[in-house]
Amino acid sequence: MGVTASQVLFSVLILFSYSDDLPSLFTVRVSALGAVMLPIAGQAVNIVQSNDDGWAEKNLRRFYNSLTDAGFSTFISAPAEDQSGRSSLDSPQDSVDDGCQFGSCPRGSPPTGRNSSEPRFNYVNSYPVTAMKYGINTLAKEFYGGKPDIAVAGPNVGSNLGIITQFSGTIGAATAASKLGVPGIAFSGSSGEQTAWNAPLGDYMTIYADLSTTVTQALVSSGKPYLPSNTWLNVNYPKVENSSCSSAADFKFVLSRIYPAVPFITDGDVQTCGNGGRLPTERDVIGTKGCHASISVGVADSKGDAGVAKQTIVRDKLKSILSCLPD
Repeated sequence: MGVTASQVLFSVLILFSYSDDLPSLFTVRVSALGAVMLPIAGQAVNIVQSNDDGWAEKNLRRFYNSLTDAGFSTFISAPAEDQSGRSSLDSPQDSVDDGCQFGSCPRGSPPTGRNSSEPRFNYVNSYPVTAMKYGINTLAKEFYGGKPDIAVAGPNVGSNLGIITQFSGTIGAATAASKLGVPGIAFSGSSGEQTAWNAPLGDYMTIYADLSTTVTQALVSSGKPYLPSNTWLNVNYPKVENSSCSSAADFKFVLSRIYPAVPFITDGDVQTCGNGGRLPTERDVIGTKGCHASISVGVADSKGDAGVAKQTIVRDKLKSILSCLPD
């Protein structure tokens, strides 16, 4: 998708404008994934899942399995077709003229529908934001009797870093949830391509799903409120390769910022890892040698970086999985 000059200017303005607390430079080491992903004791935490790659995409279904295996109660409310790059567009759903992606529903299907053998797999024939809102406002009442506790989007096929967050439908879905009062997390991975639900399972799918479940469980374990109001998390994973980053235990999570700081203009970030009050960008984290995944704290209204107060809260909540970039 091309980026226009006006979109770039808009993003530059965000760099100068948005920062209501300060972030922090952290990393998450998943050295004992099995220990982190123990089933949740007591009442299950209720989750809604969405994405922009479509309801029948394999990554989304694999994440569903990982969450349920960890003891979460979850359901999918995602677009009937690939809606990548649709940002925060929102429009009433309508009938599926050409059928759902990968032949997962026939031509002429109704505006919303579900898998006949798994009623928790639901499609919405519209944009990612519309699908997320339908899940929160309609389906959650059916499954939970009220709003879900957390909303997760992804794992997206392809990273969502920096300026791309303004255009991503996955980010749009996560931020829409946060604006509705449901803490939103967007997950994106550098490996893979859009894959049908019934295709063979790729190793990267399992790794990204399990890492995303680890982040979700760490946040839940920190207690309510899971995130400050109007706040979302942007999580990005590097490529999964046979020679490196080939298991979830290889990964470290680092607290980051979405946009580069502007000297003398951008407020300082949260102090951590001896960073002198400045976090690395998501691109810096993903680009560092090794298996480093970024976690950025954003403002839902702008999709820009949150300030130090909110990012300090997130740092403290995720301290069990965070570690530092190498010197």
